[in-house]
Amino acid sequence: MTHASAPGSRRAVILGSTGSIGTQSLEVLERYPDLARPVGLAVSGSRPALVAEQVRAHRPERVVVADDARAEAVERAIAEALGPDRADAPRLSTGADEVVALAGSLGPDDVVLNAMTGSIGLRPTLAALGSGARLALANKESLVAGGELVVRAAAPGQILPVDSEHTAIAQALAGVAHDDIAHLVVTASGGPFRGRTRAELADVTPEQALAHPTWDMGRVITTNSATLVNKALEVIEACRLFDLPEDRVQVVVHPQSIVHSMATLVDGSTIAQASPPDMRHAIGWALAHPAKLPGLARALDFSRAQEWTFEPLDEETFGAVALARAAHRRGGGAMAAMNAANEEAVDAFFEGRLSFLGIVDLLADVLADPALPTTTPADGVEGVLAVEDAARRLARERIGAARP
Repeated sequence: MTHASAPGSRRAVILGSTGSIGTQSLEVLERYPDLARPVGLAVSGSRPALVAEQVRAHRPERVVVADDARAEAVERAIAEALGPDRADAPRLSTGADEVVALAGSLGPDDVVLNAMTGSIGLRPTLAALGSGARLALANKESLVAGGELVVRAAAPGQILPVDSEHTAIAQALAGVAHDDIAHLVVTASGGPFRGRTRAELADVTPEQALAHPTWDMGRVITTNSATLVNKALEVIEACRLFDLPEDRVQVVVHPQSIVHSMATLVDGSTIAQASPPDMRHAIGWALAHPAKLPGLARALDFSRAQEWTFEPLDEETFGAVALARAAHRRGGGAMAAMNAANEEAVDAFFEGRLSFLGIVDLLADVLADPALPTTTPADGVEGVLAVEDAARRLARERIGAARP
């Protein structure tokens, strides 16, 4: 296996190292030490014991705690984990600006894996792109909210998505000319409520929303998968990554989560990428690209009978995808507004201030509000953040008046 730099010389920064994608990424790097050496970790600070464990195992040079209030607990946990052997203890810093600085601290031969959750990942994404490093992007919100800002900042091939759907599409399109793409097909498991009507979802609890049938993810992403907001964001992400309008990105429900997405070409053929549901496939693809990691994860077993089924998305019950399509067509920061309002809605749902169905209903209300400002690429990050702030205020106002 060959890489752009000598074995062990490539450096890696993991943003969101204690989340599901972050922890699995460090496991991949541990198994394949020639890929990259993790020199920096950024964490929220909510799991100090896990941060300490990662420091002990990987000995990064820097650790950034995004939440200042949690820094002391993280520092104490690291000190306890290292004991008297503190000669190579990492330099600890705190705050959102330090996360951005860490993201931009590497060079063209290195890799930044952004596994943060939410649009707070936008600034680190842009910082990583500005450094010239390869960006393994698991933070889809930064690409969705940042839109053209992120696309314009990226060199060809610099963004490598860490997402089962988009790595599948990228693999399906390997060697395919852009003009030969008819449309993309993004698959969806359907989440825990596949087949239910809108009326049957009226009393869904947070515990039920977190019971995803296939994937083990964090609270926000799992809830987004239950509402299909996650799939809505993935449609827009595919538009950005593969330079296609939203009407050429289809969604199909595939409960087995074996076919991770497909590309249909102008000659009528469809190319699919299939593998057991395991995020190490996507992580390894992004970290090692264009090489393949031998033995990364198990392969499909075709010696036994199995069934792959596909069915249309019920957009009457799950309206998030149609809402995102309309927001994408509208432009002007509408996708940033939708994403920000969703983050507020998910918090309110878990706090008992908003019903499950109220999540997507709230997004529609915010997007329809005439008070919502617009933005253009010329407005930069500040313009995006202004739209997000306005969307959050509008969402909070409506949540305050709602009754779950």
